[in-house]
Amino acid sequence: MEKKLDEEVTSLSTDGLEEDVARADLYGLLAALFYQAPDDDLLHRIAASAAYGTGSEAPDNAALTQAWDELVRVASSSSAKEWADEYQELFIGIGKPEVFLYGSYYQSGFMNEKPLVRLRDSLQELGLEAAENITESEDHISSLCEVMRYLIAGDDLAIANLTQQKKFFDEHLRSWVQELCDATDVHPLANHYRSVAMLAKAFFEVEAYAMDMVE
Repeated sequence: MEKKLDEEVTSLSTDGLEEDVARADLYGLLAALFYQAPDDDLLHRIAASAAYGTGSEAPDNAALTQAWDELVRVASSSSAKEWADEYQELFIGIGKPEVFLYGSYYQSGFMNEKPLVRLRDSLQELGLEAAENITESEDHISSLCEVMRYLIAGDDLAIANLTQQKKFFDEHLRSWVQELCDATDVHPLANHYRSVAMLAKAFFEVEAYAMDMVE
């Protein structure tokens, strides 16, 4: 039976790697932040999170540590309305968005091109399909992050495994996500979402390095 891209993933087993739990959670957070502006509840939860730069849970990567701390700081001093206004201006706009969130645009220069066809073929091979209530095309960054979250924390080990994670990341994310993050970071309308772009860039750099280690 085909699985929906937005279905809840099961928790990793108690002997699972804490690193994988953190990876799945961060993919889920990025998916949520890029899909729509955060509401007050999500902002409060981010603001209440322990900064990555403190305690035994701090990651080794300094850029990721700093990026998370910055997102926590921004979430602590902003409102949901500010985020919603910025999301509208940056990613929706009038006529076309200021910053595109779709992989096909960065890979081919156009929407709904061959990269999207290849992605749909990959999703079909994995037995995944977009949920009926999702209106964005499958190459939206939030959808791709949800797929990665499932491949890390899903309960079907035939597809939720490191081999499939590397294959999907290399084929559908690696080549363009840094360009998206940079486009957001340097855009003059970006304020709060600059912190999201910084976090995404640092995280995807760590992911790319980790995938290079997979044989």
